[in-house]
Amino acid sequence: MAGKEKKAKSYHFEDNILELRGKFTISELNESLYEIEKSINEFRHDSLVIDLDQITYVDSAGVTAIYYLRDRLIEQGMNVEIKGGSEDIKRKLELFSQKGIHGEEQVSKTGFFERMGTGLAYVYDEIIASFFQLAADITYWSVTDLFKRQTRRKGEFANQAVLIGVNAVLIVGAMSFIIGLVLALQSAAQLRSFGANIYIVDLTVIAMMSEMGPLITAIMVAGRSGSSIAAEIATMKVTNETDALRTMGLNPIRFIIVPKMHGALVTLPFLTIIADVLGIAGGMVIAVTSLDISPMVFIHRMQEAFLSRDILFGVIKSLVFAYLIVITGSYFGFRVKQGADVVGKVTTQAVVVSISLVIIADSIMGLIFY
Repeated sequence: MAGKEKKAKSYHFEDNILELRGKFTISELNESLYEIEKSINEFRHDSLVIDLDQITYVDSAGVTAIYYLRDRLIEQGMNVEIKGGSEDIKRKLELFSQKGIHGEEQVSKTGFFERMGTGLAYVYDEIIASFFQLAADITYWSVTDLFKRQTRRKGEFANQAVLIGVNAVLIVGAMSFIIGLVLALQSAAQLRSFGANIYIVDLTVIAMMSEMGPLITAIMVAGRSGSSIAAEIATMKVTNETDALRTMGLNPIRFIIVPKMHGALVTLPFLTIIADVLGIAGGMVIAVTSLDISPMVFIHRMQEAFLSRDILFGVIKSLVFAYLIVITGSYFGFRVKQGADVVGKVTTQAVVVSISLVIIADSIMGLIFY
C-alpha cells in the first residue's frame, strides 16, 4: 500500500490536466514513469496540459522524461502544452530542450529579402573573398619565389612540369588532331560547293591558332591536372598534412602550390603550340584527301594566313588558363573540412568551375584581342 501511495503522489490526472508532483529525478522515475505512461496510453482527450507547479525538484533525467511524455502524447494526435514550474525548473527545461521538434515554438520564417541578403553575404564572404585572397597569396609567393632559390624544393619544379605538361602531350595532341580534322571535314562540303577549297587552310589555321588550340589544351589540362591538384590538396587537408606543414613552419601555399603554378605556366604554352601544329595537321589531312589540295599548296597558303600575333595571343591565353586552373584546383582543395568522402565532390567541382572559368576568360580575351 505504501508503494502505491508513493506512486499516486507522483502524478495526478484531472480532466485534461496531467499534474506532476514531488521530485522528478532518476530515482523516482524508476518507480513512477511506467505508471504515468500507462495512464497516458488510456487518455482519450484531444488536448492535455502538463502542469509542473507541484514539482519540487527536477534533474536532467526528469526533464528528458517530461519531453518523452509530451512526444508520446503528440504521437497520439493530441495538442500538448507544458506550463507552470519554478524558475529553476523552467531554466532546466530550456537548457535541455530540443529545438525544432514537435511541441517547441518554431522560429519565425525569415523574409525573402533577408534570405537573399544572407545568401549574398555568404557568397561574398565564403566564396568570392576567399577565392581572391587565395589567388593573391599564390600570386605573391609565385613571384617572390622566383628570386629566392633557397626556398624552392629541389627538383619539384621539374617534377610538376612533367606531371602537368609532358604527361599531357599525348592526350592533348590526339584531341587537337581529331578536332582539327573534324573542323576541316565539316567545312569541306560547304567550301567545295562555293569553289573556295583553298580557304580551308585559312579556316583551319586561324581557328586552331587563335581559339581552338589554347582552349582544347586548357580543357584537357583542367580535366587531367586540375582535378589532380584539387584531390591532392583535399586529401592533405583531410589527413591534417597541411596542419603538419604549418607546425613545422612551412607555408602550404609555397610548399605545395607554387611549384605547380610554375610548372603549369611554363608547360601550357608549349602544349598549346603542339595543339596548334597537330590541329593544323589534321586539317591538312582533310584538305589533301577531300579537297584535292596538295601539301605544298597547303603549306604555302598557310604562310599567308599565318599571323605572328595569333601565336602571341595563344600564348597569352594559355598563361591565363594555366593560372586559373591551378588557382581553382587549389581553392577547392583547401575548402575541404569534412571527411574523405568530400574529396571526390570537390574534385568534380574544381574541374567544372575551372573549365567554366577558362571558357569565360577565353570569351573576354577574344573580345579584347579581336
